Amino acid sequence: MKRLLYSRWLLMGFISCALVACSDDEIKDETPDVNPDIDVNIETYAGGELGTTFNSSASAYEDPTPATENAGLTDKFKYGEYFFERTYTQNSRPFNGLGPLYVRSSCINCHPGYGHGKRMERYRAGDWGNGYLLVVTDGKDNYVGSLTGMPQTKAVAPFKAPIDEEKIKIDWLPYTDEWGNKFADGESYSLIYPEVTIPEDAYYVPLEDAKGNPIAYSDVVVLLESTIGIYGTGLLDAIPEEALKAEYISQEQAGVKLNPAVFANGDWNPDGLYSGLTGKKFAKRFTYALSRGPLQDGPGANAIWNITNVTRSDRRYHYMTECYAEVASKDPDVQKDFYKYFPEENKTGNVEQDIKNYLFQDSEHRNLAAEMTDEDYVNFMVWHRGLAVPAARDLDDATVQKGHKLFREIGCATCHRPSWTTGDDNYADPNGFFADGDARLPRYPNQTIWPYSDMIQHRLFMKNDIRTGWCRTTPLWGRGLSAICAGHSDRMHDCRARNVMEAIMWHGSPDSDARWTIEKFRELNKDERDAIVKFIDSI
Repeated sequence: MKRLLYSRWLLMGFISCALVACSDDEIKDETPDVNPDIDVNIETYAGGELGTTFNSSASAYEDPTPATENAGLTDKFKYGEYFFERTYTQNSRPFNGLGPLYVRSSCINCHPGYGHGKRMERYRAGDWGNGYLLVVTDGKDNYVGSLTGMPQTKAVAPFKAPIDEEKIKIDWLPYTDEWGNKFADGESYSLIYPEVTIPEDAYYVPLEDAKGNPIAYSDVVVLLESTIGIYGTGLLDAIPEEALKAEYISQEQAGVKLNPAVFANGDWNPDGLYSGLTGKKFAKRFTYALSRGPLQDGPGANAIWNITNVTRSDRRYHYMTECYAEVASKDPDVQKDFYKYFPEENKTGNVEQDIKNYLFQDSEHRNLAAEMTDEDYVNFMVWHRGLAVPAARDLDDATVQKGHKLFREIGCATCHRPSWTTGDDNYADPNGFFADGDARLPRYPNQTIWPYSDMIQHRLFMKNDIRTGWCRTTPLWGRGLSAICAGHSDRMHDCRARNVMEAIMWHGSPDSDARWTIEKFRELNKDERDAIVKFIDSI
């Protein structure tokens, strides 16, 4: 079998067509010959030799990488796993410190089977698999400032949740695209999207922007954003920043419209870089919204704090808005019972001020006791950085081979870039908790990995779209095991796609950056379309 000689330059013909509205003839002229063969011995190792597990059972997302085992970190990996899986409480050490407000009481509730959150018919923090985060904006894509960016719907006594989750309503509405949800050969598909409503009386806090100015309830828009699979994030963290920048430059030069808040005119937007306490700045690479930089201060490192509100030595303050602290400090119910639940060593005699001091720590007074030990946090990050990627499956199957070829021919690989090569992986922590290349964490130097993502944001212009419309290309690796590992096959940022076919067709709106690819997908016959789906499920 021939070795697949994959080249980014080979695919630039696809990219150039995407944004200049090529005619059909021009697209055919620009489409290069694509080697249909897969070197099974290489691409099977989705996470490279140091990051791949060959477990394809229901626990496939949970395994440590070979690099973790080789470094003698297996025990620490297992200890760290406890902090992902266990439910947090107020007092049960070492899983204590829940609240006073929180989004979930455990990480695994959001990531069923360590995978992507699943589509829900209602919003309840305690429902298994509910990976939804509420996105509450002023209608202009700005977060409502009186709520945290990830709004909390749970509270420990005597506090009250900022939003009463029992009043949140999710409706799944049918959507019919311009083709009537049907291919030319008669095969049909179904599309749905979520409509979320929260009545005004469900908000405990006033609706205000970041500067305290009121926001009219009629202007509020609520969207959903689900969690993603967390396996393999250490490998994505090992992609060198210079390689990320080269990808941006290559796409910009090919005419691809990039998010100017992130990259423009051949360089990063300084305001779009990620920075922490060290003052160093980094390219963003994690979350749909591309809001996080290196993994050591990435979504997981922050989630173990802000989802549960469990403090640690570098987070000695609550995930909280000052607006909430003001409202709660004046609430007679909270004042009446505050000292029943919280120690009095800092009691001043002014209960309103004591409540405010406990809830909200400004930048000069972040001095709450650490509830998670440094050792436990290090173990958690060993686990987080040490999660393996399931090996690709059935790559020698004739139908998968056919789908592999078509996936590239019609342009899917333009955004879902198949492979990257990691660098030396001397990783950094923007906040300095971990030293550069800290030996306490696993490393993945010089690995060829196959995430099937360009790590860049694009726009699909969907009904009830993601906030800002810009969404990072989701890595496809391992997603074909979602049904067995996570109990569902839901895809996309809000789980609107219940299978691969629906996810593909949500890329097809008239203004979508992927429109040209969907037009070519629609020209395929059923066997060819099914081959692409089977290939996607195999990687």
